[in-house]
Amino acid sequence: MKEIFTDKAPAAIGPYSQAIQAGDFLYVSGSIGISPTDGEVVEGIKNQTNQVMENLRVILQEAGADFSQVVKFTIYLQDMNDFATVNDLYGRYLTKPYPARATVEVSRLPKDVLVEIDAVVYLK
Repeated sequence: MKEIFTDKAPAAIGPYSQAIQAGDFLYVSGSIGISPTDGEVVEGIKNQTNQVMENLRVILQEAGADFSQVVKFTIYLQDMNDFATVNDLYGRYLTKPYPARATVEVSRLPKDVLVEIDAVVYLK
């Protein structure tokens, strides 16, 4: 296993890694809408979703990957009423064939953010 870390994404806020490479797969921890420049949560579902995707993008880059190699995303929403907004913004980062995905509504997320996304990536 190999830890993936970049200072272009927020540092982990607990005992976990931004991502772990295991063989041909990269497991990217859940990312939330924290700005890596000031460590603050950005405001609103649109800004948080874009920040999450940018955080994921730079972690993937650090591992030598990109969104086209993601095989599965899991999206955690504080409010399923935000699904259409998140789906639209998230989709702008992707091309066909789209990865598999699960989306769930949860009662609470770290730092009371509105969205969190994790990913599984195939590195070949």
